[in-house]
Amino acid sequence: MSYWEELERPGPDVVVVDGVEVRRRSRVRLRPRAGADLWDRALAGRAARVEAIVESLEGDVQLAVAVDDDPGRDLGQRRQFFFSPEEVEPLPPTESSAPRVLVAGIGNVFLGDDGFGVALADRLARHALPAGVEVVDFGIRGMDLAYALPDYDAAVLLDATPRGRPPGTLYVIEPDLDALDVAPEAHGMDPVKVLALARALGGVPPRTVVLGCEPLTRMDETSEEIVAELTEPVRAALDAAERLVGELLEDLTKETT
Repeated sequence: MSYWEELERPGPDVVVVDGVEVRRRSRVRLRPRAGADLWDRALAGRAARVEAIVESLEGDVQLAVAVDDDPGRDLGQRRQFFFSPEEVEPLPPTESSAPRVLVAGIGNVFLGDDGFGVALADRLARHALPAGVEVVDFGIRGMDLAYALPDYDAAVLLDATPRGRPPGTLYVIEPDLDALDVAPEAHGMDPVKVLALARALGGVPPRTVVLGCEPLTRMDETSEEIVAELTEPVRAALDAAERLVGELLEDLTKETT
């Protein structure tokens, strides 16, 4: 095995700590070893979520974790900390630990049908949702969405999706996260590029499904015209899109439990 092949070697899928399997998205409490540095000791006793299991060239395994209530999140920062399996205590699952699913409305409401995702998110937010599901209107804030994605177990992105079919046609698309081959853009809101940006920022995007709608109008940021409403075929598709989101959420919450 070459140096670069060894460098890219993934860590194990699971490690056993005190007889408990710990894997990506497991919750743990941090117990830094005696003699740990100041920063690690400052996190002693804090709860965290495992984001990845990594392995060094020497075969040492560490857990990359995101700490609950990390104040850096309020500043738009996403920080990972690394602890050995011996420095964590597995937390037992609880009834309140429902899988977290993000429903993200994306698009520009002033560009006609590009506002489909935001309009659908607004409708969904008015209804009771399964435990653990959160609806957020991200608009054109691609960076914010990229930072948020790794905090969830699954995500549904709502977006206008031109693919050449009749206006109002709905699509369910699941990008292959392992085969992303696009350059991330810090200021873009293309779903695939947002996923690439989340990965470039050091996060691990969850399973993500895009619910798209074929637009009638295709405006962009260079347009001088403001159109703050959807066209009739796209507006007529909202009811079916709402039902489709419900079906997706039912599947995603079962599969991530």
